[in-house]
Amino acid sequence: MLYAPERILVAPSGFKESLSAIEVADAIAAGIRRVLPGSRVDTFPVPDGGEGTVEILAQRHGAVSHTETVTGPVGQKVQATWVEFPESGVGVMEMASCAGLTLVPRDMRNPGATTTYGVGELINIMIAHGCTKIVVGCGDSGTSDGGAGALEALGVNALDKNGEKVKRGGSNLVHAKSLDTSEMNPRLRDVSITMACNRHNVLTGKRGVARVFGPQKGASKAQVKELAEGLSGWADLLADTFKSVADLHKGPGSGASGGLGAGLMALGAVAGERFNVLLEQLPAERNLDELICVADLVITAEGAIDFQTPRGKVPAEIARRCQKTGVPLMGLAGSLGEGAPTVHDVGIGAVQSIMTIPMDLEDAVRDGRDLLVDASERAMRLLQLGCTVAGRQESKLRTRYGAMTA
Repeated sequence: MLYAPERILVAPSGFKESLSAIEVADAIAAGIRRVLPGSRVDTFPVPDGGEGTVEILAQRHGAVSHTETVTGPVGQKVQATWVEFPESGVGVMEMASCAGLTLVPRDMRNPGATTTYGVGELINIMIAHGCTKIVVGCGDSGTSDGGAGALEALGVNALDKNGEKVKRGGSNLVHAKSLDTSEMNPRLRDVSITMACNRHNVLTGKRGVARVFGPQKGASKAQVKELAEGLSGWADLLADTFKSVADLHKGPGSGASGGLGAGLMALGAVAGERFNVLLEQLPAERNLDELICVADLVITAEGAIDFQTPRGKVPAEIARRCQKTGVPLMGLAGSLGEGAPTVHDVGIGAVQSIMTIPMDLEDAVRDGRDLLVDASERAMRLLQLGCTVAGRQESKLRTRYGAMTA
């Protein structure tokens, strides 16, 4: 007899530059059904503030989607989608749709030059549309400008020592000596802004965004030093200008999206824990914790599982929720990086890469869905084998117990 879990929950993140969280969930479910067609598979793509967040939220009851033209991270025009919940006056955007890394051509990946200007443009649009509560999803950014671009679009201009506007991009923050707020959007005072972000990310220091994420966005060692210096001075300038009570250097979330967190916090925005904001404060037909409680197994996934995963990534959040009820959790990843075994300490029972042989990143991205479906099938066959072994052991124990009591 073959044994298998009767109900499986798939709760993944997206794979950057390859698959959205919805696509990842569908691929894993397809692999499961190859092996366990009789099992019930529930999917719950997890919004994390990064790419795909708006796509997921747009499926919720009462959501209305809007698409706007804004300025992209390298100055090009891009189409950014945001979602509105008219009954509550809430509007949700993801900064990645305006200034995400995927919008930066590979030969132009220079975090010293990219801008968050489009983020501010989209906030202006949402305010004009009548939103009174704005949620900014922070993640997958291609910028390190401390939110200076966004503030410029909102009417806050950085000036150099000569009173001239500072050029956009994180490399130019070192030239910012004062802020002109005379043109700031007056309606900002009528709205509340909450950032759905990873609060582990801070602006400056050894774990500051320039040092941790700058290289991922294409920064050289020299640029990392330049960005770190510029962001530190920028935080001081923001604090002095807006008399901010928040710690813009090392406060939770200050480093979100290349320092966009600090820029918006200076205006009064709140850095909210992204899963609390997106999973518990916004309307949803299905409750993630309830789905976990009724599952026999949960499978999560993200593009890379490594030492950063326990620091607020989707698999770690799913593990935290699974541990409350003791439901076993498995993780799939595009790659297993340095420190991947540390995820076992936060409650992920097993992890597996979807790649079986070395391959170029471009090939892995292109074939991501097929690799994920096949990996899910392999994982289920191993799980099925383990369940069958456990079932046989249980059967033997019952036989022995029956013989002893006969």
